[in-house]
Amino acid sequence: MASQAAQKKQQDLQLQYTTYKNTLQTLAQKIGDVEQEAEEHKLVLETLDPLPGDRKCFRMINGVLVERTVKDVVPALKTNAEGLKKVLDDLVKQYKTKQDELEQWKVRQHIHTP
Repeated sequence: MASQAAQKKQQDLQLQYTTYKNTLQTLAQKIGDVEQEAEEHKLVLETLDPLPGDRKCFRMINGVLVERTVKDVVPALKTNAEGLKKVLDDLVKQYKTKQDELEQWKVRQHIHTP
């Protein structure tokens, strides 16, 4: 009976550890996606910066390509880039918090990983 309880506890610990690791992996993936999108915004802004404001450009909005001018598109891109930076900061904070939770949990449960 005692070995079944120990085995159950081991399975619960393994499940909790796996859950922590999966959450961290998901957050890392989201951080990577947002970083990539922010970099794309930065490149587009750098490309549009030297162009005259009345020059025609195209922008994809919800899967639809629309024609705009540079002066119309740049402010929207800057707003989006700032929003992405905030989202990225929040995701990094969440990741660090979850990583700290995992480390504290490992200490409480006397778990040592390589």
